[in-house]
Amino acid sequence: MSPTGLERKKKVFVVDDHPLVRESLAILVNRQPDLVMCGEADSAREAVAAIAASGPDVAVVDISLKDSFGIELIQDLKSSHPSVIVLVLSVHDESLYAERVLRSGAMGYIMKQEATSKIIEGIRRVLEGKIYVSESFAQSMAVQFVEGKLPGKRSPVQQFTNRELEIFELLGKGIRTAQIAKMLRVSTKTVHAYCARMREKMSLGNSRELLREAFRWNESNGWPKANAETLKN
Repeated sequence: MSPTGLERKKKVFVVDDHPLVRESLAILVNRQPDLVMCGEADSAREAVAAIAASGPDVAVVDISLKDSFGIELIQDLKSSHPSVIVLVLSVHDESLYAERVLRSGAMGYIMKQEATSKIIEGIRRVLEGKIYVSESFAQSMAVQFVEGKLPGKRSPVQQFTNRELEIFELLGKGIRTAQIAKMLRVSTKTVHAYCARMREKMSLGNSRELLREAFRWNESNGWPKANAETLKN
C-alpha cells in the first residue's frame, strides 16, 4: 500500500559532485510514492553536516568526490550516523569497488550505466535491510565466500589498499603528491611510500610510469585526458 503522507516516506540524501546527477536523482526519487529527497551535497565535508541536520534513512553516495574518497565518507557515516543506510552509485566498475564499499559499511553498489529503475530498486532493497549488487557480482561473491573457491586472477589495481587506490585516482586526476599529502593530511613522504608500494604491485620502474598508468586508468573510467605538462613532471 502506498503511503498517504510525507511523514511515512523514507528520506533519501544524495552525495555527488555533479549537479546534473543530483538534480536527476531528486526528480526520480520525488516521483516515488514511498520516497522523498531530503537533501544533497557535492562534497564529503558538506554531506556529514547536512546528513546530521536532515536525518535521512538512506544516503546515495558516489565514490569520487571533489574533496574526498567516497569510501572514507562511507566509513565516517557508519561511525557518526550508523542508522543511515549507504548505497553507492558510481561510474566505476563494480568488480573493483563493490567489495570494498561493502566491507566499508555500504549496503549496495549500482553503476551509473544501469537503468533508473535499478536505482529505485536498489534504494528500496537496502531499506529492507538487504544487500543490493548486480546479479553477476552476487554470483562472484557466492563463488568466493559461500563455495570457498578462490576468485579469478586479480589485477594489480584490485590489489591496492583503499588508501593506495585513493592516491592512485588522485594522481590520475593530475594532482601532485604535495597537494595529495595536504588533502589527506599526511606527509609527502607518506604519499611517496604509498606510491612505492603501488609501483611494486604494478611492477613499474619509476614514478613517471606510475603516473602514466594512473592517467590511463582514470581516463578509462571516464575522467578527462591527462595534462601533458603534468606527465612531464
